[in-house]
Amino acid sequence: MSKEIKDEPIVDVENALGKTELFVEENKKSILIIAGAIVALVGGYFAYKYWYVAGEETKAQTEMFKAERYFEQDSLDKAINGDGVALGFAQITEDYGITPSGNLAEYYLGISYLKKGQFEDAIEHLQKFDSKDQIVAPVATGAIGDAHLELGRVDEAITFYLKAAEQNGNKFTTPIYLKKAGMANEDKGNYADAVKLYERIKVEFAETMEGREMEKFIARAKALGNL
Repeated sequence: MSKEIKDEPIVDVENALGKTELFVEENKKSILIIAGAIVALVGGYFAYKYWYVAGEETKAQTEMFKAERYFEQDSLDKAINGDGVALGFAQITEDYGITPSGNLAEYYLGISYLKKGQFEDAIEHLQKFDSKDQIVAPVATGAIGDAHLELGRVDEAITFYLKAAEQNGNKFTTPIYLKKAGMANEDKGNYADAVKLYERIKVEFAETMEGREMEKFIARAKALGNL
């Protein structure tokens, strides 16, 4: 039996290389411009990140020191607006927003407004705060829930409490915000939902302060809801 064999196409390597060299030669100027632009962009990025932003962060840390002291002393107006010499958190967020300290100032500013009862302002600045910290991130989210609850927006409060509970889940913040979500559900008359949250705390966080007190919370919610 005969078998037809088809010839494979032969690649002209020398010709292909010659065309590449010709392309490079004809477009040398454009290629050099593109390469130079890439180098400039990369160099500009590193100069911005490691020189300019680093320098601004040093300044921001200096400004933050006094504002943080006022915050710790509950001198909230000075913490927010400064004392006429040192900047407050509000100005720090504007002047140094690109820096880590400027970002942290958003958190302090939001908590300061929450303490002063300026709940909409608190929500605005806490939502601008960006952090992956195991504790601070869920506390900021939970504080947004607190502000919504104070404004009578219970559904929104529950949403943020549950988000805070699952954010970087841990034995400190998770049971706190599950409990707050449970209590907010009680406020709405959602006793069955409250019981589920309380029972989760009792089972998963039995060794915490919240876990140890859940029996009475469960009993109350069941009684109120006739469950």
